[in-house]
Amino acid sequence: MKMILAGLTLLFAACAQPQAEVQVQPLVDADWLSEHLDDVVVLDVRSDGGAGNTDTYATGHIAGSIHSAYGQSPWRVTRDSVPGMLPPMASLERLIGGLGISNDDYVVIVPAGTSALEVGSATRVYWQFKVLGHEKVAILDGGYAAWKAAGYPSDTDPVILDSVIYLGTYQPQLVATKEDVLLALEVGTPLIDARSASYYSGASQSRLTARAGTIHGAVNVPATHMTVDSTGTFVDARTAGSFWAAAGVPADGEQIVFCNIGHMASLTWYAAYELLGNKEAKMYDGSMAEWSADPELPMDNSGGTGSS
Repeated sequence: MKMILAGLTLLFAACAQPQAEVQVQPLVDADWLSEHLDDVVVLDVRSDGGAGNTDTYATGHIAGSIHSAYGQSPWRVTRDSVPGMLPPMASLERLIGGLGISNDDYVVIVPAGTSALEVGSATRVYWQFKVLGHEKVAILDGGYAAWKAAGYPSDTDPVILDSVIYLGTYQPQLVATKEDVLLALEVGTPLIDARSASYYSGASQSRLTARAGTIHGAVNVPATHMTVDSTGTFVDARTAGSFWAAAGVPADGEQIVFCNIGHMASLTWYAAYELLGNKEAKMYDGSMAEWSADPELPMDNSGGTGSS
């Protein structure tokens, strides 16, 4: 009897032991996610059509994942005539809480994984979670395409979680404003243009910008270089670091990343902040859409000639 009681005591003690908390990492692969599906909230951000999204949530998704289409949900707003800006804190809190995501949840963001442009939807949402102070967040490397390629099962049943109250803690050190960029120009903080070389040089111009070219003194580190052959899979840290070296900027220290409307910039910011571990990297939310609209602000139209 004593042996039985001792065995039961050991069994209850083992059951009472708290489970080891899953270690947070910013980038996870399909194998890791398959193993930890019960430990995380999977947030599918694929949109219907556009940006290479041929597979949408309705036609197949990771079992148990919730959905909030980046292109059709209020993840971004127009503010002061500038498109694609960070929504007010209260709006983001309502959006995230309405999805059933709590402050303690480990969130894994899933893009389609079809291109660097499309993965920018995941890095932008990731940045917004970080701006809210949510530390337990990751991106599925290669997105839904990698999940399917690994042979893991998909589902078509929608998942809707009960709404919860979500409260963020704003992290201003991750967000650069126009005033921050002006100060950076004065003190020599590196400015990184995450757009293509064509946009950077002024050879091409986005319809969302008022002037061609780049912010005066900026260097070019294209976001498309942050994934392997511009696919949905990230390059490794060593490869990412080589792009900073080629641009002549350090891989650490304060730096501000921008693009046209803060989409592709989030990809280069993610590489700096997470792959290279530079926690002083920040993103200019208004980017060229805001900067180019002010004719008084200095720009280089041909890759650093100083013309404006």
